[in-house]
Amino acid sequence: MDKQKDFYQLEKDIQDIYRQIQILTENEDEAAAVEIKKGRAAIAQKWEKLAPVLTPLHYVQIARHPQRPYTLDYLNALVENFVEFHGDRRAGDDTAIVAGFGFYKGKTTAFIGHQKGRTTRNRIMRNFGQPNPEGYRKALRVMKLAEKFGYPVVTLIDTPGAYPGIQAEERGQAEAIAFNLKEIANLRVPVINIVIGEGGSGGALAIGVGDELIMLQYSFYSVISPEGCAAILWNDQDAMSQVTENLHFLPEDLKKFNIVDTIISEPAGGAH
Repeated sequence: MDKQKDFYQLEKDIQDIYRQIQILTENEDEAAAVEIKKGRAAIAQKWEKLAPVLTPLHYVQIARHPQRPYTLDYLNALVENFVEFHGDRRAGDDTAIVAGFGFYKGKTTAFIGHQKGRTTRNRIMRNFGQPNPEGYRKALRVMKLAEKFGYPVVTLIDTPGAYPGIQAEERGQAEAIAFNLKEIANLRVPVINIVIGEGGSGGALAIGVGDELIMLQYSFYSVISPEGCAAILWNDQDAMSQVTENLHFLPEDLKKFNIVDTIISEPAGGAH
């Protein structure tokens, strides 16, 4: 059996059923409800076949799925009256990181997260979720405010890594990440980190230090991006399957190493 072909075919079937369910939800009659129930059962059945053949490379593809919920999707769904902060009070703003305060279950909480885009224009504007130093300094600014007023901090991690451009390095990319690690480790308020997609290297770690680390079931948290590892250690971009097997970055692996505290289950097919 060609596992890769099988994976994509089953994923396509699941997406087709989800689209049918979406159309049916517009009708509120009893017949539609029955069909929706059947559709969900069919998805669960197909995913049951697919789940055992998932490889670490499949996890990477699911974590990077373009329809997967991003930080703003979670904030819009779960947080009331979110007020976003802009700028690092030094050089400028970085739209790859969203940071601000909102009410979660009636309690004021600081929320910070990487944000990717869905359209081409949006992806460019968000720099594909790769933060510059200004983003990390903005994140720390909000965390320090949270500490001052005694509010908990929640970070949502979803980045391929910090932006590796020359200008970012000139403006102190490495220093911004290192300084965040030191300062966040000393915050006197609870800090909860949640990996919602891909957690790539220092770009993720710069807002990923805290008291509790939570990962979604089909996310990953790695010391380096799979592509970076393939290029540096294997000198071969086609070695992705081998690289993802050797990095041991899946939630189950990290739970065994006592790095992850909690794994959140996802629906059949993934969070998207």
